[in-house]
Amino acid sequence: MIFQLSDFQFPETPSRLFPDTAERPWVLEVGFGDGRFWPPFARTFPEAPNYLGVELSGVSLLKAERRLRAAGLSNGVLTKLPASVVVREVIPPGSLDAIIVNFPDPWPKAGHTEQRLLRVPFFQLAANRLKPGGAVLLTTDHDEYFEFACAEAEASGVMRVELAEPPAAALETKYALKWRDLGLEAHHARFVPTAHPDAPPVTAATYPKEESAVPHAILRLPDTLHPQALTQTHFDKYTARGGQHAADPVGWTVVLLDAYRSLAKDGLVFLAHVVEGELTQEVLINVNPRSDGQFLVRLARFGGPIITPGVKAAVATVTAWLEERGAETTNRGY
Repeated sequence: MIFQLSDFQFPETPSRLFPDTAERPWVLEVGFGDGRFWPPFARTFPEAPNYLGVELSGVSLLKAERRLRAAGLSNGVLTKLPASVVVREVIPPGSLDAIIVNFPDPWPKAGHTEQRLLRVPFFQLAANRLKPGGAVLLTTDHDEYFEFACAEAEASGVMRVELAEPPAAALETKYALKWRDLGLEAHHARFVPTAHPDAPPVTAATYPKEESAVPHAILRLPDTLHPQALTQTHFDKYTARGGQHAADPVGWTVVLLDAYRSLAKDGLVFLAHVVEGELTQEVLINVNPRSDGQFLVRLARFGGPIITPGVKAAVATVTAWLEERGAETTNRGY
């Protein structure tokens, strides 16, 4: 089963994700590639654990789904999202039995180490999300990254490094076979929490899904902005930033990429790029006519966007762009 971010709850529960097997262990695999690892590894257990896989490649996502289906693994959920977003936003504290990372991108170029997953902040978050006795399992052929990850785990103050032989299934993955043909050996380590620091999850209230919470605004458009009068709505990128505060120094960035005339509803459609830390969404904002002659600015449901503070800000940014050109806002709902 493939989930978008908007399909998850915040935090999630095994009973909702895996209603028929909620009592089984819960394993997260980061960067599952084409899905070769999990089916044979799952067979090493008396009963296949519940499985959540995260990957950034859409092609790999579809290949892995087919592999899980062919293996008869119905208690698996796959998603195309950054690992840190899923671990932070979706996984509740003390719920995972293992986090598996096989042959991650080592980001080997100078100055790129901050792109690596296995750094101090991730280990500290993982220690909170793992059950007592759980572990982060790393298998890699990259000598320097392996040493780096071990050093970061120890520097986190919440992980113990245990060296071991990699699982047999990890040595049959696409990258393992590639590097084995080149004569490279794989390293394996278990990073076991020695403490479980506080790291509260995002709550459902932060990302409301109710229809009444959909951000919107109602405004009057001047004749110069009325869709019927527009023949060209393309414009240069328009950027807004905000949301920074003590608890969230990153905040959000909204970039309005383009605007189009909507012939179907005689309105406008704005394409917005929303960045909130490691979470990126591209959303559509509709500006559609109402029966009273005003226009409704509202987030489109296309693509299943999750209503984050940055997405609300995207609606506000479109509204502000229109206000700068003479629109008069009569109601705000963001």
